Amino acid sequence: MTEPRDHKIRRLKMRSMRRGIKEMDLILQRFAEANLDAMSDTGLTVYDAMLSENDHDLYQWVTGQVATPDTYAEMISEIVDQLPQVGT
Repeated sequence: MTEPRDHKIRRLKMRSMRRGIKEMDLILQRFAEANLDAMSDTGLTVYDAMLSENDHDLYQWVTGQVATPDTYAEMISEIVDQLPQVGT
């Protein structure tokens, strides 16, 4: 049985704001609220899989400390593009 789209979006939004480190809570919660409702089903599937990754890995990908795996490169790029710019 497949999960209804609206349930999946609510679940992903909750998972986005209840992470292991506060920085990722803030980054992913903001991204989820702004993007998940309009995201394609494929995008939601990739985002769901990405949320299963370790928070420290996610943080290093978002900050560019470590190269992002190809599977998540486009999603991480979208997240980074939507981060507020500091000092501008």
